[in-house]
Amino acid sequence: MPVPGPWVWRPGGRAAAAPDVPGPASRDLRAVLDRLCREFDPAYLWSDPLGLVRSFADPADREVAGLIAAVLAYGRVEGIRRTLTALFEVLGPRPRDRILDLDPRGPEARSAASITHRFNNGGDMVHLLAALKEALGAYGSLEALFLQGHDPAAPDVGPGLAAFSSWFRARAPRPGLPAPRAFAFLFPSPEGGSACKRLNLFLRWMVRPDNGLDLGIWRGVRPAQLVVPLDTHVFELARRLGWTRRSSADWRAALEVTDRLRELDPEDPVRYDFALARPGILGRCSAPLCRGCPLEGACASGEVRETRPEGRSRGSAPGRPRPGRRRRHGGTP
Repeated sequence: MPVPGPWVWRPGGRAAAAPDVPGPASRDLRAVLDRLCREFDPAYLWSDPLGLVRSFADPADREVAGLIAAVLAYGRVEGIRRTLTALFEVLGPRPRDRILDLDPRGPEARSAASITHRFNNGGDMVHLLAALKEALGAYGSLEALFLQGHDPAAPDVGPGLAAFSSWFRARAPRPGLPAPRAFAFLFPSPEGGSACKRLNLFLRWMVRPDNGLDLGIWRGVRPAQLVVPLDTHVFELARRLGWTRRSSADWRAALEVTDRLRELDPEDPVRYDFALARPGILGRCSAPLCRGCPLEGACASGEVRETRPEGRSRGSAPGRPRPGRRRRHGGTP
């Protein structure tokens, strides 16, 4: 029987043991995931907003560009990259300096106000830049702001993430700026039960060592404290691998999946995240494409396809949208 997972943080400060969820043997699964990482290496950065962030050379610029890219990382990759390219053109080659010099009513802000991303309007963009200007002016870096609420002794980044989100959410609306439409959506909190996929993505980029993918900019947070950025693709795959029984991709599910990854690498549990997300993002994680997948044999998709549970049509895989239902890509906040 698997050993129960470690104690995990709950909103409100309470702790609970992660539930037992059976999965493949750690040694075998580690080999499978290592194989997946070798396939989906930095050559696939074109499929991720991190590729645009890495175009900036200075770590201070990457930090600022990273938060902008992460909070807007919802929807299709093409749309995300289009929005970020427009914003980064406004900010130029040194986004940190441009933001520090930003006049929230000046020409750069007016250009940003013309940019929208799905249900975030131009007012959200201007408020984001204004909040970044305030954060950098008051704390010097986003890491310093995050560390104000971070608990180095906590098992995960939950407390710091909640405080970080709360700080940004309090910066909108601002008088005299274009009205925001969905600024709070950019900064979800584990206190509300959200998986905080996009903010955990930002933390992964900042905290994990530079390996050609992640950036290794921050030093005040341990990689062992990171929580997996649980998007739709990783969540569906985690359910097939038996890492969680949760029915929705919420904070508890993110902690459960992270606990399973922590069994494979206690010091760096989210190192497999980029590779785990690629099959779904690239449209390769569906039943007809299982043969030859690096996860074939570990993933339960093939078994489900053969047994065809009641209500599931032939050839469909768990988690695929039913006919007539449209699923929003990357919909986990």
